[in-house]
Order: sequence, then C-alpha cells, then structure tokens
Amino acid sequence: MDDPRLTPARPDLAARHLQGKVKAGRFVEGEEFEISDAIAPMREGPSADAMLLTQALKGERVTIYDRNSEGFAWGQLNGDGYVGWLPDRALTPPVSKPTHKITSLRTLAFPGPSIKLPPAETLVLGDLVTVIREDGPFAVTREGWYLPGQHAGAIDSYEEDFVAVAERFVGTPYLWGGKSSFGLDCSGLVQVSLSAAGVRCPRDSDMQENSVGKMLGAAESSNLNRGDLIFWQGHVAIVRDGDSIVHANAHHMATVIEDANEAIARIKAAGTEITAIRRLR
Repeated sequence: MDDPRLTPARPDLAARHLQGKVKAGRFVEGEEFEISDAIAPMREGPSADAMLLTQALKGERVTIYDRNSEGFAWGQLNGDGYVGWLPDRALTPPVSKPTHKITSLRTLAFPGPSIKLPPAETLVLGDLVTVIREDGPFAVTREGWYLPGQHAGAIDSYEEDFVAVAERFVGTPYLWGGKSSFGLDCSGLVQVSLSAAGVRCPRDSDMQENSVGKMLGAAESSNLNRGDLIFWQGHVAIVRDGDSIVHANAHHMATVIEDANEAIARIKAAGTEITAIRRLR
C-alpha cells in the first residue's frame, strides 16, 4: 500500500499521475509553487489547529493539487515528497531559481543596507534565496532584503560534518513536525543537518531507518562512529562519539547532547528497544 504521507491522493481527489493506481473522485494536474515564507507549516488538515506534519522552508518547491476558499492549499513538497495542507499565503509562483541558502541557524533580513533598521524578516538555516547583487557586507535578494553576507552561502556549498550542524541546534525547543532553530523534532534534526551537508533524506524517522546509509550488523553496532544513526520506534538520534549522542527529544523538550548509554537505558525503561543502527559514512 502506498504511504499516505507521500501519496497525493484523497477519496475525493488525487494527482493525475496516480490515475489507474488509486481510487479517487477526480484526478487533477498539479501546479508548481514556491514557498515564500521563511517557514511554512504543513498540516494534516486545512485548519490552523490541525496537527503539524512538517514544515516547508523558503524557496522549496511544492506541487499544489487543491486550494480551498479558507486559505489553505493541499499538495506535495517536491524535495522530500511529503503531502499535506499549507497556508495559501505562503505560496507564490516560481520566479527564479534560488542562488543562495541560509547557512546560519537564524539570520535577519533588513530592508536596507543598515543593521540599525528594523528587520523585515527572520530567515532560518536551509531557507533558499535569490541574491541579485552584493552591497558591501550585504547580499541583496530579489525581495530587496539585505542579508549579512556571511550568513548566505552559495546554493551548491555544503557543510563537511552534518553532526556539527546538529550540534548547533542544542537548546532548540522540541516541536513535533518542526525543522528549524525555532523548534524541531528528532527526524527534523536529522533531515535538516544532512541536507546542510548535501545528503538527501526523507522526513520521518521510520522512513530514515529504511533508507539512509547502510544497516549495521550486531557486531558492528558495538563500535559506533560519529554520524551513525540510532533508531527506536518513533525516534532517532545522531552519534557524536563513542560516548554521546545528539537528539531532539520530548523527554528534555529540547535538542540535547546526552550520554549514549544513559539515553539508551532511559528509552528502554520507557518500553522501547533500539530497532536499528545505520551508518552514513
């Protein structure tokens, strides 16, 4: 059965390319849009009260199949394939391909070439922007924003160590479905950190467990390397070294660095054993 998280199909409507594969009241062609907000919530239903599934970041492309009269649009993110409802106001027709991405956890976009001006927007790690020119220490975007140049990296530049990226999120509040320094969950931390290093990664921990890196055997799992991923049912953590992990978790309600053995024992006491360990490098 197709994963509903990754399949743009409802009983009443589905993507045209699924015709003959799923049952739906009608099939429609999708229309591509770009995320214009710094962070856009993708929810389970067309309501601000609906559960947060994930977040889309500025510059991401999304294929929209349905838009209602209450300000919501239903579609599929082009990057990781996640399906859900987005606020219509966060969508704009694609104008140009992004040239840069935000490389700091957060940065401020100013309306002019001065850091004394009231910021126009707050951007987060992974947001994509189109830089049209440089003005002294600033990168000027197509929106007319002035970004600190040191916080905007070329679109094809990548971090060397995704674990170091994850460590920068320590102290970030835990947020189910989140994937920014304002709040993120365990698999969001993994996805955002790997993306910064140029590694494509699915959204949820069970998807990551089934596809990222290679599975370690029992003998190998006793000797963990930096960057290994430890999975439990519904949770994932990143190995820092032989003694510690970094993970976003609801126990601390934050991203923390924790003694690996203590965390494993605590999670086991709560009723969950390790289900897999995967190695990326």
